Amino acid sequence: MRYLKSRRKMKLAIAAAVAVLAAVIFLSLQIKEITVTGNKQYTSEQIESLIFKGGWDRNAIFCFYKDRFRPHTQIPFVEDYKIVFLNPVKVEVIVYEKTVVGYVSYMGSYLYFDKDGIIVESSSEKLDGVPWIVGLDYGHIALHQPLPVENHRIFDEILTLTQLLSTYGISVDQIHYDSRGNACLTMEDIKIYLGSNDQMSGKISELKDQLPVLDGLKGTLYLDTYDEANTVTSYRFVRDK
Repeated sequence: MRYLKSRRKMKLAIAAAVAVLAAVIFLSLQIKEITVTGNKQYTSEQIESLIFKGGWDRNAIFCFYKDRFRPHTQIPFVEDYKIVFLNPVKVEVIVYEKTVVGYVSYMGSYLYFDKDGIIVESSSEKLDGVPWIVGLDYGHIALHQPLPVENHRIFDEILTLTQLLSTYGISVDQIHYDSRGNACLTMEDIKIYLGSNDQMSGKISELKDQLPVLDGLKGTLYLDTYDEANTVTSYRFVRDK
């Protein structure tokens, strides 16, 4: 009987020691290094502060459990994120941002849409580098629903234009479309009338070449007459009165 009691006490002591050791390991495994990738709209510091808000969030074991089994923190303009453990105290946060090609102004808010015209985010703030799209005729707008326009091909044209502007490193304040789908850019005191979507790549290439000449001017540059078949083409620039 004494042997059994002694054996039972030993098992309890071992179990208690294991529990204490596990608790010590659990509390001591703190994440010390965080790397953020895939982020454009937010700085790494902002992403880190949004995901790792408290001391427990930096505990490696709790962080692993939270990342795998609990809903992720909702972050505007972020579709989702993944936490990858490089070692017990070093993690990489991979951010998957929502694809945004432009925004419209509606009832005091800025509604951002993707390449398919789906409203992906509503915000009271303007994002740098995202053009304001005006001139579209639409009705009631709802988050996560398509922008209700009659001509849905306009979104392909918007995507083409914004990608070309990004490729050539051209930042614009506004893209205006008229009822026939003709585009006009606004860059501070300069307007660039592009016309239809035809030969848009050549038009934006020409715009890039003309930017040094336009610096400091006020008026409208007409690039709708661009024709890649013409080796010599002159463009009309009308100064503001």
